[in-house]
Amino acid sequence: MYRQKQRLITPLVTTAAVALIPLAAACGNEKAGSEPGSDSVGAERPVTGVRWKVDSVTVDGKTHRAGRDTHLTFDEKTGKAGGRLGCNHVNAKATVRDGHITLGAPSTTRMMCDASLMDTERALLNLFNKTLSYRVDADNLVLTSENGNTLRAVADE
Repeated sequence: MYRQKQRLITPLVTTAAVALIPLAAACGNEKAGSEPGSDSVGAERPVTGVRWKVDSVTVDGKTHRAGRDTHLTFDEKTGKAGGRLGCNHVNAKATVRDGHITLGAPSTTRMMCDASLMDTERALLNLFNKTLSYRVDADNLVLTSENGNTLRAVADE
């Protein structure tokens, strides 16, 4: 009788263990401090220390696609933002705090490029000397100004 019970119980225990392994692996993956009921799972990518490849900027309802080498970085240690706006390089003071980035006045190189690159560059420069809210969702960054202008970027690995 003991052997019959053991034959029945062993497959049940094995099946239960196999079924619980994915659940146990999923536990602990939620972001610390995430809101209950939030869809956020996993660690949020930081804004600082990442090279953000700019996809587009929307100013006054008009979306400008960025050139392939348009990027920004935010350095927490130096308090600076830097990158390339498509044609020219840019640097500015930057403070990242509490879901906001305050960008100072931009300092740029002064090269002339194709008109479409210059249009995008002017649109990007509209975001400087302001405080922007930011949202990071996985590898995507969205910066939004008070008047609704936005910059969309993706982490460049």
